[in-house]
Amino acid sequence: MRTRLIHLINPKTDSLTTRPIYFNRALYSPLAGLLAVAACIPKDQYQVVLTDENIETIDFDLKADLVGISAMTSYVNRGYEVADQFRAKGVPVVMGGVHPSFMPREALEHADAVVVGEVELVIDKLLDDLRQGTMRGTYKSEKLHPMVGLQMPRYDLLKKSRYVNRTFVQTSRGCHQGCTFCAEPLMNGLKFRYRPVDEVIHEMENCGARTISVNDADFFGTPERPKEVMRALKGRGIQWQAGVTSKLANDDSMLELAAESGCTMLSIGFESISRETLKSVHKHVNRPENFQALVEKVHSYGIMVFGLFMFGFDGDTTSVFDDTVNFNVTAGYDACAYSVLTPYPGTLTWYEMKKAGRIVSFDWTMYDQGHVVYRPGGMSADELRIGQNSAYMGFYSTQSIASRFPVRGKRHRAQWMIYNLFMRKASRTEHIDSIAPATAEPSLAPMPPILPVKREWRAAVLEAADGAGPHMM
Repeated sequence: MRTRLIHLINPKTDSLTTRPIYFNRALYSPLAGLLAVAACIPKDQYQVVLTDENIETIDFDLKADLVGISAMTSYVNRGYEVADQFRAKGVPVVMGGVHPSFMPREALEHADAVVVGEVELVIDKLLDDLRQGTMRGTYKSEKLHPMVGLQMPRYDLLKKSRYVNRTFVQTSRGCHQGCTFCAEPLMNGLKFRYRPVDEVIHEMENCGARTISVNDADFFGTPERPKEVMRALKGRGIQWQAGVTSKLANDDSMLELAAESGCTMLSIGFESISRETLKSVHKHVNRPENFQALVEKVHSYGIMVFGLFMFGFDGDTTSVFDDTVNFNVTAGYDACAYSVLTPYPGTLTWYEMKKAGRIVSFDWTMYDQGHVVYRPGGMSADELRIGQNSAYMGFYSTQSIASRFPVRGKRHRAQWMIYNLFMRKASRTEHIDSIAPATAEPSLAPMPPILPVKREWRAAVLEAADGAGPHMM
């Protein structure tokens, strides 16, 4: 009897970090979620084939029993195209990931089934239904996974030579921050769920790589838990990087352990150099007056700082671009990413802008943090797009790179240069020349997998969703 086959696909993203730039490699692999999905599929029952369309073509003639597609908003339309092609050949399709989780009714117009939220607790039911020919509709667990006993991601499926950063280890899910523009708390919750430390270390020791990215929304989310992981990492010869928020990144005991355990870089969501702007989007943890001192402190431990900034908040005017870049260069940030504020469907920012009639484009392909899909408050859409591009050009200019190079200290200079060269070239190969054209509103409304905790936000979401059209809880 033929071995049953499941084909997992990441549709083409074409983002700054997933575009092959140097030596036919992308800076980051986008496959962490699909590797975790593959781990849940019984090896003795199914063969799994994994395709990342950013680096390879999709084999539409592959004889698969099921196609699984994961998609974020900016490339979900390509995911729908892929799904439609396979279904036309009679192959059943299941979709998952952030966008289908927030808009399952829309995804079901292109797929036989949709996994809403986490896959681990519904995969057995989905595969049972597949065998019986009854797989359809939404699959959503009534509870969140306790994060104990997770299977090792299928790193053997990864084409390792095609990415600079290819190994992502998750130590927790959830985030304490309730930023209005972010999907994380509505996808994984405001409370942290932690994997046992011994299971985390086991994966790091057996993933086949000695350079690892911690794939948490906020690795420094609480004072003690990250210290447990870092103590266990000491002496193992593993180099790692992680995304954190600014508050505990300012803790000397945390940074000391990070350096001792092999941390080379921290990505920090600074978002804006305006305190009023940060307060308006509930990013209360950030204090712009402390940003430069924080960068200097992290550097003192030999750790690089990758600053994440966003333009297009209502308090932003055209001066924000030069002001931010000048600050970044003066403060000596090692690398920076600049995104355009994007009202992803189902986030609180989406509902606020939708209610105010400010969203212009509902073409999901434009939701890439580069195109402008709404009417900004303090500038024109053209000024926002041009300003974001100028920020990249300024920060990654030859003069800026030369002035910021870490001549002294213990920062990893080769890694520093790789990031600056990749980001410089990637930002110069963007194909975004204008704002997103206006489109009609979608007939289906988003519904977050997890409703907001705050009563007024929860009411706002339900009211907006009811007013926008059909939705699914």
